[in-house]
Amino acid sequence: MLSRTADHLFWMSRYTERAENTARMLDINYQTALLPQSAAVAQVGLQGLLSISELLYPYKEKHGDITSKSVMEFMVKDEENPSSIISCLRAARENARAVRGTLTTEVWETLNTTWLDVNRMLKAGEFEADPAQFFEWVKFRSHLSRGVTLGTMLQDEAFHFTRLGTFLERADNTARLVDVKFHAVESDFYGAASEKDQEYDFYHWSAILRSVSGFEVYRKVYRDVIKPERVAELLILRQDMPRSLLGCLNEVLSNLGLVSSNPSSETLRRAGKLRADLQYARIDEILATGLHAFLTQFLDRVNELGSHISREFLVPAAA
Repeated sequence: MLSRTADHLFWMSRYTERAENTARMLDINYQTALLPQSAAVAQVGLQGLLSISELLYPYKEKHGDITSKSVMEFMVKDEENPSSIISCLRAARENARAVRGTLTTEVWETLNTTWLDVNRMLKAGEFEADPAQFFEWVKFRSHLSRGVTLGTMLQDEAFHFTRLGTFLERADNTARLVDVKFHAVESDFYGAASEKDQEYDFYHWSAILRSVSGFEVYRKVYRDVIKPERVAELLILRQDMPRSLLGCLNEVLSNLGLVSSNPSSETLRRAGKLRADLQYARIDEILATGLHAFLTQFLDRVNELGSHISREFLVPAAA
């Protein structure tokens, strides 16, 4: 396969997944904002939201003070923000258009319709009217895109590059979400919280789990009250959890092996080592050495892996 074609497919799926993850993060912030909380706590939540996507400085340069309305508009409607939902859906559609002949009609029409509909919805004010419903729509369109890809595309190299982009992006976003949200409530690991704090924490951790479609999964796996260390274990080390770091790395390694012609390549070695470190890790050891340090290192390694994938398979980035 031409590296340019692989590049478009890889980034098409990454941008689609990024739009979904942005919608998930905005939705969790919107839902927790409905809980009783002080202005200071709300401010920390909004700042964390920007920090997850490394958008704090670009936002402040453009808007200054952090307000809920400005953050929402910046991350949903701002076409100058490359990580906004509108920008991600546009980039996904443009990458799909560049390799239209490689995609099935159903995949192309799904992405194209999503782009046309999101423009219509934003112009009609549907986002402002019901943000939660808009975020659900973005998630649904991403699910639809993946389902149509899985159900209609030949499972050849084009398919594997599409899946590779999806799970690499998902691993990155899950790690960012866990890092920022756990850092914000780090005190939960230490000391006894008051009854009121415990009640707030239940809704907080429930919202985090719902943001990765993990609330029902948690109940099924642990059959117990929600505990921070078990939330961390579920989202990092459970390979049967679709959005966990280990689950994503299993998919990345599997698809890399199917497109690589060199079984001893540096890219495969790095992916395999990262997967093995997760596979044989224990959550008590991770928490003892520091969750933030672990996740920061994981993000660095995922970014390095993405760079190696680009150098070996895709169009080299301009210097």
